[in-house]
Amino acid sequence: MVKKGGKNLGKIKGFSIQFLPYAEIRNLGSNERIKKILKIVLENRIIILQGKLSSEEEARLIGDTMAMIGHIKNFKGIELAVISDKEEEGFFNQFRTGLINILSKGDLGAITIIGPASIVKEIKKNPKKIELMLKD
Repeated sequence: MVKKGGKNLGKIKGFSIQFLPYAEIRNLGSNERIKKILKIVLENRIIILQGKLSSEEEARLIGDTMAMIGHIKNFKGIELAVISDKEEEGFFNQFRTGLINILSKGDLGAITIIGPASIVKEIKKNPKKIELMLKD
């Protein structure tokens, strides 16, 4: 409990932000990647992932979280957003970046934000920034 001037202000819920370098999940299979991400989110942490998941992994992550709602106390799902700089690159740079991503097994020209819906109210994005709106 937090008190100010003798008034009880209630409990302050905490959260943390965890940076997850792509190298940490590069050699994991899809199932293990999703399990690792869900474990972090279930600890009320917001993940900043270097790179992005494949579209199949994103779909699986969302499907798994939907299946967990109602089965895990206070779990309300996730919010997810990806920001990438690919839209501004020319053909040669896109080709070079694509080749690097294939060799590294991941899109390192992107950042993915994943957070528990109980903390993250909304994620707004445009090509240059992400706004992370938190719940009160």
